Amino acid sequence: MCGIVGIVGYSNVNQTLYDALTVLQHRGQDAAGIVTCDNSKLYLRKNNGMVRDVFRSSHMQRLVGNMGIGHVRYPTAGSSSSAEAQPFYVNSPYGITLAHNGNLTNALEIGEDLFKSDLRHINTNSDSEVLLNIFAHELQVLGKLKPSEEDIFTAVSAVHHRCRGAYGVVAMITGYGIVGFRDPHGIRPVCFGERQTEKGTEYMIASESVALQAMGFQLVRDIEPGEAVYISQDGQLFTRQCAATPKHSPCIFEHVYLARPDSIMDGISVYKARLRMGDKLADKIKRVWPDHDIDVVVPIPDTSRTSALQLANTLGVKYREGFIKNRYIGRTFIMPGQSERKKSVRQKLNAIELEFQGKNVLLVDDSIVRGTTCSQIIQMARDAGANKVYFASAAPAVRYPNVYGIDMPSAEELIAHDSTVEEIQEKIGADWLVYQDLQDLIDTAREGNPDIEEFDCSVFNGKYVTGDIDEDYLNQLEQRRNDMAKSGKTENVDEEAIDLHNPQ
Repeated sequence: MCGIVGIVGYSNVNQTLYDALTVLQHRGQDAAGIVTCDNSKLYLRKNNGMVRDVFRSSHMQRLVGNMGIGHVRYPTAGSSSSAEAQPFYVNSPYGITLAHNGNLTNALEIGEDLFKSDLRHINTNSDSEVLLNIFAHELQVLGKLKPSEEDIFTAVSAVHHRCRGAYGVVAMITGYGIVGFRDPHGIRPVCFGERQTEKGTEYMIASESVALQAMGFQLVRDIEPGEAVYISQDGQLFTRQCAATPKHSPCIFEHVYLARPDSIMDGISVYKARLRMGDKLADKIKRVWPDHDIDVVVPIPDTSRTSALQLANTLGVKYREGFIKNRYIGRTFIMPGQSERKKSVRQKLNAIELEFQGKNVLLVDDSIVRGTTCSQIIQMARDAGANKVYFASAAPAVRYPNVYGIDMPSAEELIAHDSTVEEIQEKIGADWLVYQDLQDLIDTAREGNPDIEEFDCSVFNGKYVTGDIDEDYLNQLEQRRNDMAKSGKTENVDEEAIDLHNPQ
């Protein structure tokens, strides 16, 4: 669930990259990084922390150049170390930097192969560094002094052949241009856009269209599954399908929670998809509990607001803002460690008692993952005087871990794993619990783009679209993802903006 951005312009792009990363901050709050290219010289700044904390005026002044890439990160395994902040850099060939959103499911296997066959050393536990070295190696074996767009597309094709899993990528080739590409299933989102200037057309690649829009770029389209988009340093655009058998299977959880509602993703308005989630959920409540006694619908801010409002309208029940959010507390989903998540809930939300006192309240959230947060919020509603507290999830029950770049914990940490709805209801302390049906969720997204035949719904149904996930892999993933690993001490190396000079 990282955020990526790349820009080729006609003047310094540092400020635009910074601003775009702040728009994408919801995709990762653990670390941020920017690298720019001025002629044949790279300037890099990255470190742990929010975008506003990582970049100071002194850093921004040194990030010169008319093209660059940026990244916001949250960790999917292990400790949140600044050594794994992106973009990553490799000097051969040409000098390549790369930022990545997603997860390679065969990273360990190809990491070993990189050393044995390609003689390349991997210095971190990040699969993004693996991906960078594969791309670099496949360019190097072509043996060209100056890479053409055909060479770059050939290298991307080789990446698709060697890598499995989910990946949305921006990479910068020093002195030549920026390439963006997407895995053959299109699991993680990437789009590109353009804006017209007096000097010519500038291009931008980003995880979400909202970053383009906020920077004054016009969305051209999403990068297709398996496709690569190359923008040369002088502003020429080239595109090519680089996968042999692409199949569009985007992650449906982007529409449930991850993406901003003002984004257009794979041709689907995230906002409208969430409105339809509210409609479908209201229809289910009418069907299974036609004589309900719900007095008021209250969203758990912020992601569930859109669905909750539409649910209330469809049910004909009052909608009220019952919780006020402290906007200076980060998203609890992203926080590395269960103790931090628990501590932050009451700091993050405060109940307005008059909206709860003596009422039967339906709380609406986008999803239920571990269940600890919603159980605390239910107790807050009771403490505020609610008569009964019902709970609705705009998504189906999350029963399986995610392997494609979202930090869904091991199966044992998921409250819905091997539990019935009634058992979950008791665990979270609700008087009644209702989940969205999976087919209804799929329909809410597909209505926005009927051409998408399949969505990745693996966290709900355990079906992994890449077809390479077995019990052994999930067991290994569980060992890397346990909260004990995430609560360990993190490195805090302050990486000042450094020059990575590669003469040609």
